[in-house]
Amino acid sequence: MAAGEAGGVGRAPACLCVFCGLPAAGKSTLARKVLSTSAQYGWRASVVPYDDLIPEHAFQTKVVENGVKLQEMQTEWKLHRQAVLWCIEQFLEKPQVLAKLPSSCQINRAAWEQCIRALQHPEALNRSQADGAPLLFLLDDNFYYPSMRYEVYQLARKFVFLDSLGFCQVYLQCDLESCISRNQSRSEPIPTEVILEMVKRLESPNPQKNSWEANSISLNTTDNLSKCGIQRVMELISSALSNPLSPVEDNTEQTEADRLKCATSVVHQADQACRRLVSEAMKTARENQVPPEHMRSLAAQLNESKAKFLHSLRRQLLQEVSSTQEEDVDVERVVKTAVDVFDREKKEILLRIINENK
Repeated sequence: MAAGEAGGVGRAPACLCVFCGLPAAGKSTLARKVLSTSAQYGWRASVVPYDDLIPEHAFQTKVVENGVKLQEMQTEWKLHRQAVLWCIEQFLEKPQVLAKLPSSCQINRAAWEQCIRALQHPEALNRSQADGAPLLFLLDDNFYYPSMRYEVYQLARKFVFLDSLGFCQVYLQCDLESCISRNQSRSEPIPTEVILEMVKRLESPNPQKNSWEANSISLNTTDNLSKCGIQRVMELISSALSNPLSPVEDNTEQTEADRLKCATSVVHQADQACRRLVSEAMKTARENQVPPEHMRSLAAQLNESKAKFLHSLRRQLLQEVSSTQEEDVDVERVVKTAVDVFDREKKEILLRIINENK
Protein backbone atom coordinates (compact mmCIF):
# COMPACT_ATOMS: atom_id res chain seq x y z
CA MET A 1 0.00 0.00 0.00
CA ALA A 2 1.37 3.40 -0.87
CA ALA A 3 1.69 6.08 1.74
CA GLY A 4 -0.96 8.26 0.14
CA GLU A 5 -3.60 5.55 0.35
CA ALA A 6 -3.61 5.43 4.13
CA GLY A 7 -5.35 8.64 5.07
CA GLY A 8 -6.74 11.98 4.11
CA VAL A 9 -5.36 15.47 4.04
CA GLY A 10 -3.21 17.16 6.66
CA ARG A 11 -0.57 15.42 8.70
CA ALA A 12 0.53 11.90 7.96
CA PRO A 13 -1.77 9.18 9.31
CA ALA A 14 -0.52 7.02 12.15
CA CYS A 15 -1.32 3.71 13.80
CA LEU A 16 -0.79 2.28 17.26
CA CYS A 17 -0.45 -1.49 16.98
CA VAL A 18 -0.48 -3.45 20.23
CA PHE A 19 1.33 -6.80 20.44
CA CYS A 20 0.17 -8.82 23.45
CA GLY A 21 0.75 -12.30 24.82
CA LEU A 22 2.81 -14.31 27.28
CA PRO A 23 6.55 -13.71 27.72
CA ALA A 24 8.51 -15.49 24.97
CA ALA A 25 5.40 -15.88 22.81
CA GLY A 26 7.25 -14.22 19.93
CA LYS A 27 6.16 -10.59 20.21
CA SER A 28 9.63 -9.09 19.71
CA THR A 29 10.37 -11.44 16.82
CA LEU A 30 7.15 -10.46 15.10
CA ALA A 31 7.84 -6.77 15.74
CA ARG A 32 11.22 -7.04 14.04
CA LYS A 33 9.71 -8.77 11.02
CA VAL A 34 6.97 -6.15 10.70
CA LEU A 35 9.57 -3.41 11.09
CA SER A 36 11.71 -4.80 8.29
CA THR A 37 8.67 -5.13 6.02
CA SER A 38 7.19 -1.69 6.71
CA ALA A 39 9.39 0.17 4.18
CA GLN A 40 7.85 -1.88 1.37
CA TYR A 41 4.52 -0.34 2.36
CA GLY A 42 5.96 3.16 2.57
CA TRP A 43 5.59 3.37 6.35
CA ARG A 44 7.84 4.90 8.98
CA ALA A 45 7.79 2.28 11.72
CA SER A 46 9.26 1.90 15.18
CA VAL A 47 9.12 -0.74 17.87
CA VAL A 48 8.24 0.53 21.36
CA PRO A 49 9.80 -2.14 23.64
CA TYR A 50 8.40 -1.71 27.14
CA ASP A 51 11.07 -3.98 28.63
CA ASP A 52 13.79 -1.62 27.41
CA LEU A 53 11.97 1.57 28.30
CA ILE A 54 10.85 0.63 31.83
CA PRO A 55 13.51 -0.08 34.50
CA GLU A 56 13.39 -3.46 36.18
CA HIS A 57 12.79 -2.08 39.70
CA ALA A 58 9.46 -0.63 38.54
CA PHE A 59 7.95 -4.12 38.32
CA GLN A 60 7.98 -4.54 42.10
CA THR A 61 4.48 -4.18 43.53
CA LYS A 62 3.98 -1.69 46.33
CA VAL A 63 1.61 -2.41 49.23
CA VAL A 64 -0.89 0.39 49.70
CA GLU A 65 -3.19 1.36 52.52
CA ASN A 66 -4.68 -1.67 54.32
CA GLY A 67 -2.73 -3.88 51.92
CA VAL A 68 -5.37 -3.62 49.19
CA LYS A 69 -4.01 -4.17 45.68
CA LEU A 70 -6.22 -3.34 42.70
CA GLN A 71 -4.70 -5.02 39.66
CA GLU A 72 -1.50 -3.10 38.84
CA MET A 73 -2.94 0.27 39.75
CA GLN A 74 -0.86 0.91 42.87
CA THR A 75 2.50 0.01 41.32
CA GLU A 76 5.30 2.23 40.23
CA TRP A 77 5.20 0.15 37.07
CA LYS A 78 1.85 1.63 36.06
CA LEU A 79 3.30 5.12 36.27
CA HIS A 80 6.10 4.09 33.94
CA ARG A 81 3.60 2.58 31.50
CA GLN A 82 1.71 5.84 31.46
CA ALA A 83 4.98 7.66 30.84
CA VAL A 84 5.59 5.54 27.72
CA LEU A 85 2.22 6.59 26.33
CA TRP A 86 2.94 10.19 27.31
CA CYS A 87 6.14 10.07 25.22
CA ILE A 88 4.20 8.74 22.23
CA GLU A 89 1.63 11.49 22.72
CA GLN A 90 4.34 14.17 22.79
CA PHE A 91 5.86 12.84 19.60
CA LEU A 92 2.48 12.83 17.84
CA GLU A 93 1.98 16.47 18.79
CA LYS A 94 5.49 17.55 17.71
CA PRO A 95 7.04 14.85 15.49
CA GLN A 96 10.28 16.74 14.93
CA VAL A 97 10.94 17.48 18.59
CA LEU A 98 12.54 15.05 21.03
CA ALA A 99 10.24 14.85 24.04
CA LYS A 100 11.93 15.98 27.23
CA LEU A 101 11.26 13.26 29.75
CA PRO A 102 9.96 14.30 33.17
CA SER A 103 12.45 13.46 35.90
CA SER A 104 9.73 11.57 37.74
CA CYS A 105 8.96 9.03 35.00
CA GLN A 106 12.49 7.58 34.71
CA ILE A 107 11.90 6.11 31.26
CA ASN A 108 15.16 5.01 29.63
CA ARG A 109 16.01 8.05 27.53
CA ALA A 110 18.43 6.25 25.21
CA ALA A 111 15.84 3.58 24.43
CA TRP A 112 13.20 6.22 23.71
CA GLU A 113 15.53 8.20 21.44
CA GLN A 114 16.14 5.02 19.49
CA CYS A 115 12.39 4.53 19.10
CA ILE A 116 11.76 7.93 17.55
CA ARG A 117 14.96 8.10 15.56
CA ALA A 118 13.57 5.33 13.37
CA LEU A 119 10.51 7.52 12.72
CA GLN A 120 12.33 10.80 12.15
CA HIS A 121 15.03 9.35 9.94
CA PRO A 122 13.89 6.06 8.40
CA GLU A 123 16.86 4.41 6.69
CA ALA A 124 14.76 2.57 4.13
CA LEU A 125 12.95 5.68 2.85
CA ASN A 126 14.38 8.75 1.17
CA ARG A 127 13.44 12.20 2.50
CA SER A 128 10.70 12.85 -0.06
CA GLN A 129 9.06 9.53 0.80
CA ALA A 130 9.50 9.94 4.55
CA ASP A 131 7.89 13.37 4.91
CA GLY A 132 4.35 12.16 4.22
CA ALA A 133 4.78 8.51 5.14
CA PRO A 134 2.36 7.02 7.70
CA LEU A 135 3.70 6.49 11.23
CA LEU A 136 3.53 3.06 12.79
CA PHE A 137 4.15 2.38 16.48
CA LEU A 138 4.53 -1.32 17.35
CA LEU A 139 3.92 -1.56 21.10
CA ASP A 140 5.75 -4.64 22.38
CA ASP A 141 4.58 -5.76 25.82
CA ASN A 142 2.49 -8.46 27.49
CA PHE A 143 -0.61 -6.23 27.80
CA TYR A 144 -2.34 -9.03 29.69
CA TYR A 145 -5.21 -6.94 31.11
CA PRO A 146 -7.77 -5.28 28.79
CA SER A 147 -7.38 -2.07 30.80
CA MET A 148 -3.73 -1.86 29.71
CA ARG A 149 -4.70 -2.08 26.06
CA TYR A 150 -7.62 0.28 26.56
CA GLU A 151 -5.20 3.05 27.58
CA VAL A 152 -3.57 2.77 24.16
CA TYR A 153 -6.97 2.84 22.49
CA GLN A 154 -7.85 6.00 24.42
CA LEU A 155 -4.65 7.65 23.21
CA ALA A 156 -5.48 6.74 19.62
CA ARG A 157 -8.95 8.28 19.91
CA LYS A 158 -7.54 11.40 21.50
CA PHE A 159 -5.58 12.24 18.35
CA VAL A 160 -8.20 11.38 15.76
CA PHE A 161 -8.50 14.97 14.50
CA LEU A 162 -4.81 15.78 14.70
CA ASP A 163 -3.12 12.73 13.26
CA SER A 164 -5.82 10.43 11.92
CA LEU A 165 -4.83 7.59 14.24
CA GLY A 166 -5.64 3.96 13.69
CA PHE A 167 -5.59 1.27 16.38
CA CYS A 168 -5.19 -2.49 16.15
CA GLN A 169 -4.09 -5.46 18.24
CA VAL A 170 -2.22 -8.68 17.58
CA TYR A 171 -2.55 -11.44 20.16
CA LEU A 172 0.23 -14.01 20.00
CA GLN A 173 -1.17 -17.31 21.18
CA CYS A 174 1.55 -19.72 22.26
CA ASP A 175 1.32 -22.78 24.50
CA LEU A 176 2.81 -22.50 27.97
CA GLU A 177 5.46 -25.19 27.48
CA SER A 178 6.89 -23.45 24.43
CA CYS A 179 7.01 -20.09 26.21
CA ILE A 180 8.83 -21.59 29.19
CA SER A 181 11.27 -23.43 26.94
CA ARG A 182 12.05 -20.33 24.87
CA ASN A 183 12.41 -18.21 27.98
CA GLN A 184 14.91 -20.62 29.52
CA SER A 185 17.08 -20.43 26.42
CA ARG A 186 17.39 -16.64 26.72
CA SER A 187 20.54 -15.04 28.06
CA GLU A 188 18.50 -13.35 30.80
CA PRO A 189 15.38 -15.48 31.39
CA ILE A 190 12.62 -14.24 33.64
CA PRO A 191 11.55 -16.54 36.50
CA THR A 192 9.21 -19.31 35.37
CA GLU A 193 6.91 -18.35 38.26
CA VAL A 194 6.30 -15.01 36.54
CA ILE A 195 5.08 -16.75 33.40
CA LEU A 196 2.88 -19.13 35.39
CA GLU A 197 1.33 -16.20 37.23
CA MET A 198 0.73 -14.32 33.99
CA VAL A 199 -1.12 -17.32 32.53
CA LYS A 200 -3.69 -16.85 35.31
CA ARG A 201 -4.06 -13.14 34.57
CA LEU A 202 -3.85 -13.02 30.79
CA GLU A 203 -7.06 -11.92 29.07
CA SER A 204 -6.79 -12.04 25.31
CA PRO A 205 -8.63 -9.49 23.13
CA ASN A 206 -12.36 -10.15 23.23
CA PRO A 207 -14.35 -8.12 20.66
CA GLN A 208 -17.59 -9.74 21.83
CA LYS A 209 -17.10 -8.24 25.29
CA ASN A 210 -15.18 -5.09 24.35
CA SER A 211 -16.31 -3.47 21.13
CA TRP A 212 -13.15 -1.35 21.02
CA GLU A 213 -11.12 -4.54 20.47
CA ALA A 214 -12.84 -5.30 17.18
CA ASN A 215 -9.73 -4.55 15.11
CA SER A 216 -7.74 -7.50 16.49
CA ILE A 217 -6.32 -10.76 15.20
CA SER A 218 -4.84 -13.82 16.89
CA LEU A 219 -1.71 -15.62 15.66
CA ASN A 220 -0.66 -19.07 16.79
CA THR A 221 3.07 -18.72 17.47
CA THR A 222 3.76 -22.10 19.04
CA ASP A 223 5.62 -22.89 15.82
CA ASN A 224 7.67 -20.39 13.84
CA LEU A 225 5.93 -17.35 12.39
CA SER A 226 4.71 -18.01 8.88
CA LYS A 227 4.75 -15.60 5.96
CA CYS A 228 0.97 -15.89 5.94
CA GLY A 229 0.85 -14.76 9.56
CA ILE A 230 3.05 -11.76 8.91
CA GLN A 231 0.93 -10.87 5.89
CA ARG A 232 -2.17 -10.92 8.09
CA VAL A 233 -0.52 -8.45 10.45
CA MET A 234 0.43 -6.11 7.58
CA GLU A 235 -3.13 -6.22 6.27
CA LEU A 236 -4.47 -5.48 9.76
CA ILE A 237 -2.23 -2.42 10.07
CA SER A 238 -3.12 -1.26 6.55
CA SER A 239 -6.79 -1.45 7.46
CA ALA A 240 -6.21 0.47 10.71
CA LEU A 241 -4.36 3.23 8.86
CA SER A 242 -7.15 3.48 6.31
CA ASN A 243 -9.87 3.51 8.96
CA PRO A 244 -8.91 5.84 11.82
CA LEU A 245 -10.94 5.82 15.01
CA SER A 246 -14.02 7.92 15.64
CA PRO A 247 -13.75 11.18 17.58
CA VAL A 248 -13.79 11.16 21.35
CA GLU A 249 -17.05 12.46 22.74
CA ASP A 250 -17.24 14.63 25.84
CA ASN A 251 -18.80 12.13 28.22
CA THR A 252 -17.33 13.28 31.52
CA GLU A 253 -20.62 12.95 33.39
CA GLN A 254 -21.21 9.45 32.05
CA THR A 255 -17.64 8.46 32.92
CA GLU A 256 -18.12 9.53 36.52
CA ALA A 257 -21.46 7.72 36.67
CA ASP A 258 -19.88 4.53 35.33
CA ARG A 259 -17.01 4.81 37.78
CA LEU A 260 -19.41 5.25 40.71
CA LYS A 261 -21.51 2.33 39.49
CA CYS A 262 -18.43 0.12 39.25
CA ALA A 263 -17.17 1.11 42.70
CA THR A 264 -20.62 0.50 44.21
CA SER A 265 -20.80 -2.95 42.60
CA VAL A 266 -17.36 -3.97 43.83
CA VAL A 267 -17.94 -2.70 47.38
CA HIS A 268 -21.36 -4.41 47.54
CA GLN A 269 -19.92 -7.77 46.50
CA ALA A 270 -16.95 -7.34 48.83
CA ASP A 271 -19.33 -6.48 51.70
CA GLN A 272 -21.33 -9.68 51.12
CA ALA A 273 -18.14 -11.76 51.06
CA CYS A 274 -16.79 -10.07 54.20
CA ARG A 275 -20.07 -10.72 56.05
CA ARG A 276 -19.67 -14.41 55.31
CA LEU A 277 -16.09 -14.32 56.59
CA VAL A 278 -17.24 -12.63 59.82
CA SER A 279 -19.92 -15.30 60.31
CA GLU A 280 -17.35 -18.04 59.78
CA ALA A 281 -15.04 -16.42 62.33
CA MET A 282 -17.82 -16.19 64.93
CA LYS A 283 -18.70 -19.86 64.36
CA THR A 284 -15.07 -20.86 64.78
CA ALA A 285 -14.85 -18.86 68.01
CA ARG A 286 -17.95 -20.59 69.43
CA GLU A 287 -16.47 -23.98 68.52
CA ASN A 288 -13.37 -22.98 70.48
CA GLN A 289 -15.59 -22.08 73.49
CA VAL A 290 -14.71 -18.40 73.53
CA PRO A 291 -16.57 -16.72 76.46
CA PRO A 292 -19.58 -14.48 75.63
CA GLU A 293 -17.83 -11.23 76.59
CA HIS A 294 -14.93 -12.06 74.28
CA MET A 295 -17.37 -13.06 71.55
CA ARG A 296 -18.83 -9.56 71.75
CA SER A 297 -15.34 -8.09 71.53
CA LEU A 298 -14.56 -10.30 68.54
CA ALA A 299 -17.72 -9.20 66.73
CA ALA A 300 -16.97 -5.54 67.40
CA GLN A 301 -13.38 -5.82 66.18
CA LEU A 302 -14.36 -7.70 63.03
CA ASN A 303 -17.14 -5.26 62.14
CA GLU A 304 -14.91 -2.26 62.75
CA SER A 305 -12.19 -3.78 60.62
CA LYS A 306 -14.71 -4.57 57.88
CA ALA A 307 -16.10 -1.02 57.86
CA LYS A 308 -12.63 0.53 57.58
CA PHE A 309 -11.66 -1.95 54.89
CA LEU A 310 -14.74 -1.27 52.72
CA HIS A 311 -14.35 2.50 53.13
CA SER A 312 -10.72 2.29 51.96
CA LEU A 313 -11.66 0.00 49.07
CA ARG A 314 -14.36 2.38 47.84
CA ARG A 315 -12.07 5.40 48.04
CA GLN A 316 -9.33 3.63 46.09
CA LEU A 317 -11.76 2.50 43.41
CA LEU A 318 -13.07 6.02 42.88
CA GLN A 319 -9.56 7.43 42.73
CA GLU A 320 -7.69 4.75 40.84
CA VAL A 321 -10.00 3.04 38.35
CA SER A 322 -9.00 4.73 35.09
CA SER A 323 -11.14 2.90 32.54
CA THR A 324 -14.21 4.78 31.42
CA GLN A 325 -16.42 1.72 31.15
CA GLU A 326 -17.40 -0.75 33.85
CA GLU A 327 -16.74 -3.65 31.47
CA ASP A 328 -13.03 -2.77 31.43
CA VAL A 329 -12.67 -3.63 35.11
CA ASP A 330 -12.65 -7.28 36.10
CA VAL A 331 -14.98 -6.90 39.07
CA GLU A 332 -14.69 -10.54 40.12
CA ARG A 333 -10.89 -10.37 40.31
CA VAL A 334 -10.86 -7.04 42.15
CA VAL A 335 -13.36 -8.36 44.69
CA LYS A 336 -11.38 -11.57 45.22
CA THR A 337 -8.10 -9.69 45.65
CA ALA A 338 -9.65 -7.28 48.12
CA VAL A 339 -11.50 -9.94 50.13
CA ASP A 340 -8.32 -12.02 50.42
CA VAL A 341 -6.78 -9.07 52.25
CA PHE A 342 -9.70 -8.82 54.70
CA ASP A 343 -9.62 -12.60 55.18
CA ARG A 344 -6.04 -12.39 56.42
CA GLU A 345 -6.96 -9.58 58.80
CA LYS A 346 -9.96 -11.58 60.05
CA LYS A 347 -7.76 -14.58 60.79
CA GLU A 348 -5.32 -12.45 62.76
CA ILE A 349 -8.11 -10.98 64.92
CA LEU A 350 -9.71 -14.41 65.46
CA LEU A 351 -6.41 -16.06 66.37
CA ARG A 352 -5.60 -13.29 68.85
CA ILE A 353 -8.98 -13.70 70.61
CA ILE A 354 -8.69 -17.50 70.75
CA ASN A 355 -5.14 -17.36 72.12
CA GLU A 356 -6.21 -14.93 74.83
CA ASN A 357 -8.69 -17.51 76.10
CA LYS A 358 -6.43 -20.53 76.21
